[in-house]
Amino acid sequence: MRSHRISFTLALTGISKLLLMRDRVAGWVPRPIEAGRSGEATVERHRIASGPNWLDAVWVKPVREPVRAVVLVCHGIGETVEHWQGVQELLAANGAASLVFDYSGYGRSTGRIEAAQCELDTIAAFAFLEALAPGAEIAVLGFSLGSGIAASVMSRVRASRLVLCAGFTSFRAAAHSLGVPRGLGNLIPPLWHVEESLRDCRLPILVVHGEKDRLFPVKMAAELAECCRAETIIVPELGHAEPYHRPQTKYWGPIVEWIEGGGVPEARNKEPRAV
Repeated sequence: MRSHRISFTLALTGISKLLLMRDRVAGWVPRPIEAGRSGEATVERHRIASGPNWLDAVWVKPVREPVRAVVLVCHGIGETVEHWQGVQELLAANGAASLVFDYSGYGRSTGRIEAAQCELDTIAAFAFLEALAPGAEIAVLGFSLGSGIAASVMSRVRASRLVLCAGFTSFRAAAHSLGVPRGLGNLIPPLWHVEESLRDCRLPILVVHGEKDRLFPVKMAAELAECCRAETIIVPELGHAEPYHRPQTKYWGPIVEWIEGGGVPEARNKEPRAV
């Protein structure tokens, strides 16, 4: 519905700007990204064509050791590529190369924020990454809002595995978790229902969630894992935004290890385990 498209664009544009303003006030403004050598990683900035739009993207890969995993990251609602530089450097230190991109209307990317365009942006970024890392198996990682987007495109990309971090079962469920009354559910676009998106998916899937996530509680991780037959990691003492605000090996290390291991053709359901 056209009204849903308009409300989605207005809501996400407003929320993303508010969250970015919050980060500036809290002193969480990420440092500008510079291409070249950064610690144990090399950093490249790219522009990706996505329909009429251009997406800002950052590619980071290890310097000293061979690349053991390649990951496309779909970030959350309140972030831009700059927020993910620390994560990308940590991934590189663990042998993983990663591409993070801004959806249309985010950061330096052109266009405006629309649900369907976010999916097209992800598909375009995946194709670009295939050219950057020819022959490599590519995992897709969705964080928060990006978990719904990542799940929605699995039938349209040649991903090797899927990681859903700080995720939700559907966009409506996420909105209700954030405080939108259930009586207003019809005003929320029926988007990104993970169970429907992954019904026929046979990729290994991993769900990762912070124990102290106040936006999407841990029970949502259990619901998400159940609906898509995923393996699960619950990370103790970690909130929703901490994985990218303060990147830690205890969160990202097991993810890289799981991606390298490849999981199984149909991911097993497991009890959440701490790391």
